Amino acid sequence: MAKVIPLHGDGYGRRGRGAQQGEEEFVDPHHPSADADAPMDLAAEPDESAEPDAPEQEDKGSGNFALPIPIPLGGVRHKLAGQVAETAAFLRRRVTGDYEVDEFGYDEHLNDGVLLPILRPLYEKWFRIDVSGIENLPDRGAALVVANHAGVIPIDGLMTSVAVHDHTPNHRPMRMLAADLVFETPVISMLARKAGHTLACNPDAERLLRNGELTAVFPEGFKGIGKPYADRYKLQRFGRGGFVSAALRTGAPIVPCSIVGSEEIYPKVADFKLLARLLGLPYFPITPLFPILGPLGAIPLPTKWHIVFGEPIDTREYGSASAEDPMVVFDLTDQVRETIQQTLYRVLANRRNIFLG
Repeated sequence: MAKVIPLHGDGYGRRGRGAQQGEEEFVDPHHPSADADAPMDLAAEPDESAEPDAPEQEDKGSGNFALPIPIPLGGVRHKLAGQVAETAAFLRRRVTGDYEVDEFGYDEHLNDGVLLPILRPLYEKWFRIDVSGIENLPDRGAALVVANHAGVIPIDGLMTSVAVHDHTPNHRPMRMLAADLVFETPVISMLARKAGHTLACNPDAERLLRNGELTAVFPEGFKGIGKPYADRYKLQRFGRGGFVSAALRTGAPIVPCSIVGSEEIYPKVADFKLLARLLGLPYFPITPLFPILGPLGAIPLPTKWHIVFGEPIDTREYGSASAEDPMVVFDLTDQVRETIQQTLYRVLANRRNIFLG
């Protein structure tokens, strides 16, 4: 019977470091370093005075030889494997239907797993958003976030939703009240519903607040996001105060929110009104880069953002009946608007640069 001689090589046919104690060393007689005239004494005893070689690492894998040089991408491979596992788990839940959708169409599983991760690089790397006053948002229960609105395209609402989700202790979703145009646009309408947003009307606002949701409204509407660059950070009229009456009827606190940085992402210098009417849009912006540069002009400028959540205004002391009192509604609306405006001025006064903050 043939005798098996252990091969201490590195997997590429090169000779090993030497035989271990009690093992024979195989020497290729045709190798240049081998002495052809030297006899092979297989019975020779190992030298007791020589120090034994370091023990070989036991291969607990598939039994294949290890590569002689370790690959320095172990961390990348580990991260990639984790992402693949997360993706597989996500797809498995989608296929099996192991997720819930509420009465408004909010799909938390899709929002947290797909929509927010898409927005997060823009939030963290492009606009580099700083958030303060997050402790003014309740950990649970209803609250109405009221914010300024600007930027030609309403990216500020999306970025605020990322800020609320990522910085609140319970990762609360922010349910925005959006304009009719959002829900009349294909694809965008479906995504808005999946993200938990709904129509900007009192019945929907009150339902969200009664359900204990963190709800957001942008009272300036199209007047805010479509205003020219010369009027940046000058709040437009807040309408008739419908958001205040919804907060009064439900007893939800109002949290003023001031966003600095969003008003410079698309500096609007003119409005092509004829084309806007033909397309059914509230305005067609002309900026220094759009439409001259085509699609490249639609890339927002990388301004530095600051989102500040102010102290909540308690509405319970007024009582739900005060929602029918125009003077109470007007006074509260004016108070919220003035709070946001003064905070904008304060943050702007401390800002060094549009792009550096």
